[in-house]
Order: sequence, then structure tokens, then C-alpha cells
Amino acid sequence: MERKNIDLMVGIFLLMGVIALLVLALRVGNLGSERVAEIYSVEARFENIGGLKQKAPVKSAGVLVGRVTDIRFDNQKFQAAVTLTLDKRYSFPKDTSASILTSGLLGEVYIGLEAGGDDKNLQNNDKITLTQSAVVLERLIGQFMFSKAAEGTNDKPAEKK
Repeated sequence: MERKNIDLMVGIFLLMGVIALLVLALRVGNLGSERVAEIYSVEARFENIGGLKQKAPVKSAGVLVGRVTDIRFDNQKFQAAVTLTLDKRYSFPKDTSASILTSGLLGEVYIGLEAGGDDKNLQNNDKITLTQSAVVLERLIGQFMFSKAAEGTNDKPAEKK
């Protein structure tokens, strides 16, 4: 009888551990915080979205205000069209700007919104026209190295005769 009680306690302990790991995984993946709320959709176009993915957060002043719901390529303008769903509790002026940002050096990629000063607010299916694409680290390093190499060839001292 005592062996059964120990087995039951070990089983309950393991089950609680599995549930705790599941809750932790949902929290880390931002999947457990989904709420059904009133939302509206806006679109923003970017030259380069870097590592942006669907369900990426949309933040303003560090506060989660929405999510990325769709990313597609526009064959006519050769840009990435990103659809954002924003919580209706948060209203932004029509001249709001959107930037693709990264939390830290290797952190998550998200869209940051900066409110403008327009009197009219964004409505469902509006477009954000002021956008800033993702900064690609490899491109910055390449530009830096190229400029340093160009400096090296221009700085040769003049030959004396």
C-alpha cells in the first residue's frame, strides 16, 4: 500500500512539472497572452523586413499594442506589405511611423510605432506611409569595411622625387 502512495505522489509531481514547462513555453512564445478583443488592421510597406515573422509584437513606447498578422511581397512595388492588427483601445494618428526594431543584438524582431501629431486617427484598412526598414547588420559591416578600405587607398603619402 505504501509503494502505491509513493508512486502516486511521484506521478502527481511529474504531472505538475510537465504542466509548469508547458505554461513556461507558452509564455516565452507569447502564445498564452492572446485575448479576444476588438481590433483594427493597418498596412505598412517596407523595403526590407529583416527577420520579422507573423505574430511578431507591435509595440509603442514599449507597450504591446498589436501583432503582425500577415507578410506578403508586392510584385508591383517590390516591397514587403505587412498587415498589423492593433487593439482598438489604442488609437494612433494617421501620420504614425512604423519601424522594424530588434530587442538587443540578438533579440526578437518587432515593429515599433511612433505616434505623429495628426488630428485624425488610423482606421481599419488604413496604410502607414512613414516606415523605416530593418537594419541589416551584415550590410552595415560591409559598408564599414568598404569605407575603411577606400580610406586606406586614398591616404597613401605622396612619393618624393
